[in-house]
Amino acid sequence: MKKAVIIVSSILGTVGTIVLALFIYYFSVTAGVRLNPDKLNDSVQSVSVYDVRGNAIDLPEIRKCADFSSLPGYVPNAFVAVEDKRFYSHHGFDYKRIGKAVLRNISSFSFREGASTISQQLIKNTHLSGEKTLTRKLKEMKLTRALEKRYEKEEILSLYLNSIYFGHSAFGIEEAASFYFCKTAKELTPAESATLAALVQSPNRFSPFRDAEKCLKRRNFVLSLMRDQNYISAREYESAILEPLPLAPNEENGSGQSYLALVFEEFATLFPDEKPDDSTLKIYTYYDPDLQKTIESYEAKTDYSACVLDHAAHGISAYYSSAGRVKRLPASLMKPLLVYAPALEMNAISPATPISDERTDFGGYCPKNYNDEYSGYVSARYALSHSVNVPAVKILNVIGVDTGAKYMDKMGLTVAEEDKSLALALGGMKEGYDLPSLAFAYSTFPAMGNYSPSRTIKRIENASGKTLYEWRPFFTRVFSEDTAAIVTDMLKTAVQEGTAKKLRSLGFEIAAKTGTGANASGNTDAYTVSYTSEHTVAVWMGMRDNSPVQTTGGALPAALALNINRQLYRERSPENFRMPEDVRTVAIDKEEYEKNHRILLADPSAPPVTTLSELFRSCALPNETSNRFTSPSIPRPSISVKKGSVLIELCQTEYYDYIIKRKNNGKTVTIYEGKYRATIIDNSVTAGQSYEYTVIPLYRETAGEPVVLPAVHIPRSDSVPEDWWK
Repeated sequence: MKKAVIIVSSILGTVGTIVLALFIYYFSVTAGVRLNPDKLNDSVQSVSVYDVRGNAIDLPEIRKCADFSSLPGYVPNAFVAVEDKRFYSHHGFDYKRIGKAVLRNISSFSFREGASTISQQLIKNTHLSGEKTLTRKLKEMKLTRALEKRYEKEEILSLYLNSIYFGHSAFGIEEAASFYFCKTAKELTPAESATLAALVQSPNRFSPFRDAEKCLKRRNFVLSLMRDQNYISAREYESAILEPLPLAPNEENGSGQSYLALVFEEFATLFPDEKPDDSTLKIYTYYDPDLQKTIESYEAKTDYSACVLDHAAHGISAYYSSAGRVKRLPASLMKPLLVYAPALEMNAISPATPISDERTDFGGYCPKNYNDEYSGYVSARYALSHSVNVPAVKILNVIGVDTGAKYMDKMGLTVAEEDKSLALALGGMKEGYDLPSLAFAYSTFPAMGNYSPSRTIKRIENASGKTLYEWRPFFTRVFSEDTAAIVTDMLKTAVQEGTAKKLRSLGFEIAAKTGTGANASGNTDAYTVSYTSEHTVAVWMGMRDNSPVQTTGGALPAALALNINRQLYRERSPENFRMPEDVRTVAIDKEEYEKNHRILLADPSAPPVTTLSELFRSCALPNETSNRFTSPSIPRPSISVKKGSVLIELCQTEYYDYIIKRKNNGKTVTIYEGKYRATIIDNSVTAGQSYEYTVIPLYRETAGEPVVLPAVHIPRSDSVPEDWWK
């Protein structure tokens, strides 16, 4: 018994010592911590944003506090339902919830699940940093207790709603209501209130403008909690879940709001759950205000988006969208990314590859060209620059859809399994991509095959000038330098003579691809993506409700791309594109290519007019050479006898000279020597005699293989013809 008492006393003494040590540690850590009412009432983090020249950008003046008494009850209750359902009954800490969180974290061997109440969140957002340490947690406990003693529940909830971050630079319920729904907080519906409450856990992840599906699922979950906790009725719930999400943010606050939305969206990805410790931040961007005005001043009868990338910095210089950050079907913009560049990389094609452009059935899939017109054999260069559909599908059919999709994935454009079909070559897919993502992918070509996304934020500093973040581009090798350069050259042809020829007046080297998507009602999406060695300019036009528009990619989008490029290079021209050493300019035999659709290296002795010049990768040069001029040869000419004369019809090889010899009775004479003539007539023959002719082609001084023609016999005429007088 005495031994048991000793053991119990030892345990109690040890526990007491630990508890005492914890109390001492708690009081030492929190000794100087005081609740600051000024921070509660001025909780919005001060953020300054600067353009590419270091000048401050005017932020929209919409940071106002909502009057709590004017809010419908379901507005604050949406947040209580999902964030802290025992808010009105606890005194700052939900011990039941804390216990459950501890058990779940232990069972899952993680610390992912938290149990912060609204009061704790308010303290963390206004008084503390986001670091997950014991020291910070102890400070939070002391400040939360002080908060609960000093303020009523409605006051705490009001302070919370006016300080919480909702993503996209929106701080507080009033600003969030304006940004997401273009209304005041007191005008919010139950569904809209639930949407904003759904964002609190992770504004970046649940933004309706980034992932509408996740946002809708989370919003409806909040609505179910509101129903279960009797904040809304079953009928209100059924009505609310049918309400659509917002399609686009409120951008009626001056120039650059689309760009600023990108900035704060990017900011949210850098700090997804916690804001930086400092209360004052300086965000330096790549924003070019002059370029932004050029984009925004365009008068369009459709929705439109435009994005400009700076290659050197991998930064976004300007961005505007009247339809929000929407994903659209990419139409023919897919062709260089998915089809031609991968096929060039695999040496499946060259720009000269002849492809039969004809109506083709690919196992039930029958793509059509624009206006249902087909041109017979065309080169890969022509097919891409003129955006011909059937050749693109044929090439994808050869290299394989999975192969093309792997290259797309390297450029940040993931292809879903259900989208993997030959229709992908023409942009046929379920969802599509947003315009900045397409621009990033196209910038792979002027980067000589290296992919890197671009960003709006250059760096972030705190009040003391310490750099909290700096953008450092990262690169993925997608294509070889020679493939990238050849694709660029093919897209330069699109500007010179193809679908993007509206840009050819610019007077400097520029490559471009257009695209036009359509359904049974008409055109729905129109694109032009152009790039120089220094910038990528991407333009989309359409209607957010998918109704038809009266334009194609090569029309209005190309006109806006033209204006943007003029603004970019108003004082100077960009450098020319670089051509790698592994790209060779090769002369091929023109006649063999056009007549027989074969690629042969031109004869070294060939006159220039008989050749075509084209680019090839040095690892994929043609392996056959024409000898039409070093060893002249011709098909066998035809020979016939008419009215006592011999007619020899030559094949058309106009660059040859000809020698024609006649043999009769062991004697050989030359009957013709000179330039090409379609028909050679020998009327110096004698009736009753047989003759044998030999045709010898010559190029300059080189004689080719003699061609011996079948012998002919000149018949006798024993009677006078009735029409002798003719």
